[in-house]
Amino acid sequence: MRTFLRGAGVLLVLALSALMPSIASAQSVEDIISRGKLVVAIDTTTPPYGFLDANLKPTGFDIEVANKMGEALGVPVEFVTVTSPGRIPALLTKQVDAVISIFSITPARAIQIDYSIPYAGQSAVVIAPKSTSIKGVADLLGKKVGLTRGTGEDGLLTKAAETNPGIEILRFDDYSSLLQAMVSGQIDAMGGGDYGEIYLKKAQNGDAFEQKYVLKTFYFGIGVAKGNDNLRQWINTWLFTMKTDGTLDALSMKYRNQPLPVLPVF
Repeated sequence: MRTFLRGAGVLLVLALSALMPSIASAQSVEDIISRGKLVVAIDTTTPPYGFLDANLKPTGFDIEVANKMGEALGVPVEFVTVTSPGRIPALLTKQVDAVISIFSITPARAIQIDYSIPYAGQSAVVIAPKSTSIKGVADLLGKKVGLTRGTGEDGLLTKAAETNPGIEILRFDDYSSLLQAMVSGQIDAMGGGDYGEIYLKKAQNGDAFEQKYVLKTFYFGIGVAKGNDNLRQWINTWLFTMKTDGTLDALSMKYRNQPLPVLPVF
């Protein structure tokens, strides 16, 4: 019976795999061009990198980068919206050709997927009310600290909480929910990008918040499926031209009000 069930399970997986028309099976630049579209995973809850405009259309730094990538390939871009935890699964299940979604380059993630060279970067910081004195991890003891699930700051502050049991971690599925929790007083502090203060200031009483200290500087890469060297190398070449002609810096000034940091290569 066990053998039969195992066999049936394998057949079910194969059958379901065959019935997934939404899968983007492109394995090369030529495949994408032949198919006639580029499929990209984005997150529309992380301004200024990805958000919805007044007409509920995706916009932001990452969205413009994706659109320019499509222009360079000569094909339109189809967006697949994901949250931070959904970025790697989108590549593993071949739902998308690439992930452009403040995807911090880390060794742990690189075990599962491949990265392009960095196209942007920012510092992960701790943000809290101005009235709260926080200068380091020790000052988070006894406080509720909010995070977006699956982000770089999640890993950093979760590790800090493991060695400092007095820190209570609350995880949110998207950045907008995290910002709302900060404004409403549901949490005492939050881990986020160095742009987060800008969007807190747009909220009610937003001027009462400030950056407290830097956790780490992260660099963002475009994620592709493991072993997809043809697409990754084309993306690296394209990003090189975007860096050298000033396009990436112009986008940074448009959405982040500051130039990009010096971007390393590998």
